[in-house]
Amino acid sequence: MVAQNPLFVGWSLRKFKATVINDIWPEVLFFTLVATMVSLVSEMTTHKLAVSNGLLTVLGTVLGLVISFRTSSAYERYMEGRKLWTTISLASRNLAQIIWIHVPFDRTDKKTGQPKSQLEIVIEKKSMVNLIQAYSVSVKHMLRGEAGVYYEDLYPLICFLPRYATHNSDNATVEDMLPMWKASEMDNNKHQAAHTVTTSRPMSPEGGTTRTSNSERSKEVGDISEDQIYHSLRGRQLRKPKKFDPEQVLPAVYSEHPLKPARNPPKESLFDYLPFLRIFKLMFKPCRRTKSAPVLPTSSGPTRTLTGKKIRPEAVDSNVPLEISLFLSSYLAWLLRNGQLVPATASMFATSISQLQDTVTNLDRIRNTPLPFAYQAHLRISLWLYLFFLPFQVWSSFHYLTIPGTAFASFLLLGFLEIGQEIENPFNYDMNDLDLDAFCLSVQRELHEITAHSCPEPDEFMITPWNQPFAPADRRTAQEMIDDVNHEYHGPETGMRTIRRTLLKSWWDVEQMTRV
Repeated sequence: MVAQNPLFVGWSLRKFKATVINDIWPEVLFFTLVATMVSLVSEMTTHKLAVSNGLLTVLGTVLGLVISFRTSSAYERYMEGRKLWTTISLASRNLAQIIWIHVPFDRTDKKTGQPKSQLEIVIEKKSMVNLIQAYSVSVKHMLRGEAGVYYEDLYPLICFLPRYATHNSDNATVEDMLPMWKASEMDNNKHQAAHTVTTSRPMSPEGGTTRTSNSERSKEVGDISEDQIYHSLRGRQLRKPKKFDPEQVLPAVYSEHPLKPARNPPKESLFDYLPFLRIFKLMFKPCRRTKSAPVLPTSSGPTRTLTGKKIRPEAVDSNVPLEISLFLSSYLAWLLRNGQLVPATASMFATSISQLQDTVTNLDRIRNTPLPFAYQAHLRISLWLYLFFLPFQVWSSFHYLTIPGTAFASFLLLGFLEIGQEIENPFNYDMNDLDLDAFCLSVQRELHEITAHSCPEPDEFMITPWNQPFAPADRRTAQEMIDDVNHEYHGPETGMRTIRRTLLKSWWDVEQMTRV
């Protein structure tokens, strides 16, 4: 996403790509050629192509208002998408705090009657927090039209979830596969790579997953090193590590399918920065030999037409966010059955899950509800007719200046119209779209910060030499005040009265010292 002003911060190729010049240059060129034809014919021949400009002002004003409404409505959708992602971030933080702080660490196993180990409880809570992170990532892929779960930033977070409706996976069949995994299998089989290094998910004799040693895993896939297997399963070619690779902090897990990259924008080429060169590409296209190449799972993404027009990705349905929210709801129900949450905290837990579900529904509404085709078609055709007849109406006043004047008018009006069309669905890989990857990484950092908190008892950090709770009236530390048993703070009759007097003095000191 490019958010800086290119006119004052500095121009770059990336900022040029963020403009709509690539989308409107064929139309601007066409109307400029029409203006050139009108000017040359009217100036060099006896035929004058000028017509009355009586309707120019009226139609121009109406078109300007309609285009302004078109751009404003698209910007409202853009800002609504940003607000909804803020809601996802807020609900994710609330859920993580409830799970990490309010779900007790001290617990007794009802089956055995023995206290559960701290390690087991922390693993349980951290795994559920990882599911919250996976929710935002799954929403990101859903909005970008990327179905399934086999992505570098999503699969490591949810691969431990059950895959079959039956608990005994040894007897499970394809018909027993849960919706999230079955849909992902179907999507992945459409784009199978010709040669990939994969290994099946290791299973224990009881049907559950188990961890295998490095030597055992090496035997399964041959003499390839652990690092090579890991990067192959993540859908990467063996290459030098990237400078910025946030997926390397995720679990290094094995996948039965190659994992697609976390971010898969369309490949850039020279034509993206010099769009007029596409004319030569169109001229030499019949001379090129077509070669059938296998479709790799990492080669998807929106592209451009030969004229430089963006091809919008098709919207796909994804049940991954719904499945993750079901596991979060099941966890809440399990906590309630075992008496691990008080009703007020459980209500906050349920409200946060409801916020996540409501948000993804509204995001999907923005993605799947473009402006009606009749409105867009009528507006664009009306604008084309206006720009086509514009040179005929202004030539008598501007003569040869009709050519640059028409080019500028085309650039201005078509640019605003194209901007409205581009930002009405702000979830793709365009430079002006919302940076969904940054939003998901921000949620990831916040959730890890929450789980880094050790949840200490209040007396562990309050009664210390570092705490001066009554400053500025009393600058003694909490430890000094507790140790000074002869002070009037400790008196049965003078204690609370003296404390309140000190707090009142602190208010007055702050009131006087902080005002200019």
